[in-house]
Amino acid sequence: MEVPKQIILCIEDESPIHLFLKTSLTANGYAYLQAFTGEEGLVQAATRNPDLILLDLGLPDMDGLEVTRRLREWSKKPIIVISARERETEKVAALDMGVDDYLTKPFGVPELLARIRSALRRASSSVGPTEEPVFKHGDLKVDLAHRRVWHGEEEVHLTPREFKLLAALVRHAGKVVTQRQLLTEIWGEAYVNQTHYLRVHMNNLRQKLEKDSGRPQHFLTEPGVGYRLAVD
Repeated sequence: MEVPKQIILCIEDESPIHLFLKTSLTANGYAYLQAFTGEEGLVQAATRNPDLILLDLGLPDMDGLEVTRRLREWSKKPIIVISARERETEKVAALDMGVDDYLTKPFGVPELLARIRSALRRASSSVGPTEEPVFKHGDLKVDLAHRRVWHGEEEVHLTPREFKLLAALVRHAGKVVTQRQLLTEIWGEAYVNQTHYLRVHMNNLRQKLEKDSGRPQHFLTEPGVGYRLAVD
């Protein structure tokens, strides 16, 4: 039986680079997907389930760091930045955002292939559940890749902060997420003591996504610790 090819998704806006990468990667046994914008790349990542993502930072519709942030809301697949940006601050920002490696243009095929093999090895050695960009539990449905939320049959609009809070809870569904962790992830280190921000936004989620906000079934409070998204 033929072993399925590993799929590489490249999010890059320059056609010559796509041609170069497609030729190089397919010649070395990979399947190649291409996207020219961040939004197109996010859709491809959600629908085609690539094994690894190559990402340029200078995209026409959004910065590559924003693409990384949105991918990391639901996906742990390895991301390698391929960028002409050489400043150390750019590299640090990308690595802090969750990319696995950073390759500066121009680069050679042997180095690229080595970085890809290394990232895929690390990904295959990490044990975890199969990624699913759509979370479902009871009457709650969350499409993390497309940032859409439903309560029953009704699609619900969330503010950006409400969605970030929901996404953080979904990523850790069934586990207690501390107030500090949520405040740091959503508002930043400077807001770790602003617990009232969290209470307000959690109340908003309950108002929008619980049948009875006074008796929540999804968004549970762990007194003095944090919050948990129920999955049982």
